[in-house]
Amino acid sequence: MATVLLSACAGHSIIPLDIEKQIDPTLSFAQVKESPSTHQGKVIVLGGEVLDATRLKKHTRLTVLQLPTGRNHEPAMDRTKSQGRFLAFQTEFLDPATVPNGTRITIVGKISGAATELLDEMNYTYPTVTIEFIKVWPEAMQVPPRFGRYGFPYYGYPYWYAGPYWGPYGFYGPYRFMYW
Repeated sequence: MATVLLSACAGHSIIPLDIEKQIDPTLSFAQVKESPSTHQGKVIVLGGEVLDATRLKKHTRLTVLQLPTGRNHEPAMDRTKSQGRFLAFQTEFLDPATVPNGTRITIVGKISGAATELLDEMNYTYPTVTIEFIKVWPEAMQVPPRFGRYGFPYYGYPYWYAGPYWGPYGFYGPYRFMYW
């Protein structure tokens, strides 16, 4: 019984166990970006935001803005923490509509080399990865503020409270009584 309870408390990885065993945990995106050819064939976990998804004849190509990942491999929300871009290729069918621009993803894949392409007006070398596993993260929820304006200490306002400033009409303004 204790084993069942303790296993329920254990962390759950989003990555399948057979793939997780292949990952090189010491490898970082900065190392791969610096010299992709020396790390070719190694398996890495990369997080990021999709910038472009294109279905080609033999594979789907994702252009991804790399973002650091947390403990559960979820990419950060802050784009300023990015260390660059990479290209990810999926040989199985992946509909680009399922990963539109702005989608946050986590990829486990084999480093397959590098590709130099034009980025705006300069040549940019993208590390390339062949996808073995992909996790599409849901959009972050917008949480409403807990307190109202002027720091009222309760959730929302009582029906009669309008704050210390009632607007240009004073206390007897046109919106004093709500009839709907």
